[in-house]
Amino acid sequence: MRIIIAILFLFISFDTWAQNDHSIIQVNGVILSSDSSRTLPDITVLIKNKDRGTYSSEWGVFTIVCEKGDTLQFRCLGYRPKDVVIPTNAKGSFFSLTQTMVQDTFYLPETFVRPLPDKDYFNYAFLHWRINDDKYEIARQNNNMLRLRAISYTLAKDGKEQQHIQQNRLTRELEYQGQQQPMNIFSPLKWGEFYEAWKRGDFKKKD
Repeated sequence: MRIIIAILFLFISFDTWAQNDHSIIQVNGVILSSDSSRTLPDITVLIKNKDRGTYSSEWGVFTIVCEKGDTLQFRCLGYRPKDVVIPTNAKGSFFSLTQTMVQDTFYLPETFVRPLPDKDYFNYAFLHWRINDDKYEIARQNNNMLRLRAISYTLAKDGKEQQHIQQNRLTRELEYQGQQQPMNIFSPLKWGEFYEAWKRGDFKKKD
């Protein structure tokens, strides 16, 4: 019920605003593919020379408020860009639009694939050639957890992390305010850590 009241209030407010300025218009439309008439989601709809826009929903539907005479720019990767001018003589405060998008064709550079002259060349190439990683492999390596953990140990802490450490230190001090803090010499966990470090040889003299 609250949602219905909010929607009615939105339309009433828009009608009142549009009556005060007759150049304001709400454009409601649907975006279709020209070859199959299927709806196209995630199509960017921008108002030319203005910092406003929207995008189509999963059903290809969009709505945007602009001025009469504005140019709507429809953009999406894989489709040709399309500009539509809202008529200046459009009547009323609402305008319906059905926009079709034409698929664009991408031409890639020609690639030649040739076999190696002999099978022995394959063994040499497999052992000695160094092929550069593609963008996918670089992105996968950059998200490697071990690498990220190693980087986090070497990078300096930012202000947020320093504040977190300071707050934890103050919290520990407040826990034992007015009394003696416990000593780690009586902690079984610390003795366990000492024993493991001693077995690893952390205390051996290093040259």
